[in-house]
Amino acid sequence: MDDVIKQAPLFSELDEDGANALRRSMSEVNLGRGQVIFREGESGDRLYVVAEGKIKLGRTSADGRENLLSILGPGEMFGELSLFDPGPRTSTATAVTESRLYALSNENLKPWITGRPEVALSMLRQIARRLRRSHEVVGDLVFSDVPGRVAKALLDLSTRFGVASEDGVHVGHDLTQEELAQLVGASRETVNKALADFAGRGWIRLEARAVVLLDVERLQRRAR
Repeated sequence: MDDVIKQAPLFSELDEDGANALRRSMSEVNLGRGQVIFREGESGDRLYVVAEGKIKLGRTSADGRENLLSILGPGEMFGELSLFDPGPRTSTATAVTESRLYALSNENLKPWITGRPEVALSMLRQIARRLRRSHEVVGDLVFSDVPGRVAKALLDLSTRFGVASEDGVHVGHDLTQEELAQLVGASRETVNKALADFAGRGWIRLEARAVVLLDVERLQRRAR
């Protein structure tokens, strides 16, 4: 089994035999860039674990505006709410890059939830963390200015996709300027202005669908 899959909340509390048994009940899904896994409003009957690539979760408002809720990478899980609430999907999941996922149907997951309390507790912790993160996002939108939100988004992306380099932390986020703005919850022009300001101060270096964090401490101060 992929080592990265063992990091997923679904597997983290299982021993080797249990994790392998659970993995055998999952199906592999391979996606191209831009391919939609499920759409907001569709019925859902399975969860997914990211093995390779990046997945974005987004919502569309009634007037057509798009908002990115999160960007997920290897070891992260999504779609699990369908197990506890069989209502329609609350977001659209799309592959940002070529990706490989493992899917688990609700039917196959339920015996693990009922028979292995540690799996149920691990999933509840995952949902609680996601709820806490949602509360933080709402708070940021109310109390933080756009540059502060941009700094926080860059730091968050760095914890998932950052790789230490000689001059800083290289973050290959693979997002367009528009997608990055949607993630921050601001216009592309305002976000680009904040990024240009950070670059001018020597805090970051902008690259194609990537950024190098040159001064993490300054970004952390700005994100507060």
